[in-house]
Amino acid sequence: MQFQYITWNPDVVALDLGFIAIRWYSLCWALGLVSVYLLMHRLFRQQKIEEEKFEPMFMYCFLGILIGARLGHCLFYEPGYYLSHPIEMLLPMRNVPGKGWTYTGYEGLASHGGTLGLMIALWLYAKHVKLSFLHVLDNVGIVTPICACAIRLGNLMNSEIIGKATDVPWAFIFERVDMQPRHPGQLYEALCYALFFGIHWFCYRRWPQKVGTGFFFGLCLFLIFLSRIFIEYTKENQEAFEDGMLLNMGQLLSIPFVLLGLFCMFRSSSR
Repeated sequence: MQFQYITWNPDVVALDLGFIAIRWYSLCWALGLVSVYLLMHRLFRQQKIEEEKFEPMFMYCFLGILIGARLGHCLFYEPGYYLSHPIEMLLPMRNVPGKGWTYTGYEGLASHGGTLGLMIALWLYAKHVKLSFLHVLDNVGIVTPICACAIRLGNLMNSEIIGKATDVPWAFIFERVDMQPRHPGQLYEALCYALFFGIHWFCYRRWPQKVGTGFFFGLCLFLIFLSRIFIEYTKENQEAFEDGMLLNMGQLLSIPFVLLGLFCMFRSSSR
């Protein structure tokens, strides 16, 4: 049977202002972070946490996620290159042979590194404002899936992190990659994360007393990274060294987070 596959080739630039071009990927990141900011503000008000303790959080989270995601990609996926070009880990530029220093943006960001960076940033934030670390982690766990959803939509707009070739009727043809119908792995993840946000918000409304026990943080880790393990089977490996591996790098890095999520959920029952 011949299917009418979805041809996908959007412009990576969402808005060209002449002096600067705003890409869809950057816009999706921004929308995800703004959504998290507004939802977290709402949680703080509902839980009657002082306003002055909320304000520093956004900067801690932004820097923790960005630095962690960038270092995660460089060290997990391209260590050979970046360990010999360490300055390029933190600069949105690359020293291209024959062209010199060229602005490329942050082409590689790894969600596992971003998660680690976020956890470290939240620990520093909780110490700074004198809040319970678990309370902060739970609030972040409730809203994080909506930001993860926005980021994966950004990957879809960039036609990156593509899926394996397939003949399913909803396959995408990523014209900037090749003309093969492929799994829209980015869309699978985005839809899962949107669903997980709904589950988290429902659970929070039903059991608000669980905030501060680690339950919501554990649930977030468990759902996001367990789904990542399964969805990776529909996606192409990001680096050549993964081709001979039983589990690719994304799956291997997800396993500790799944286990940590289970630990936090079971541990929450004793609190």
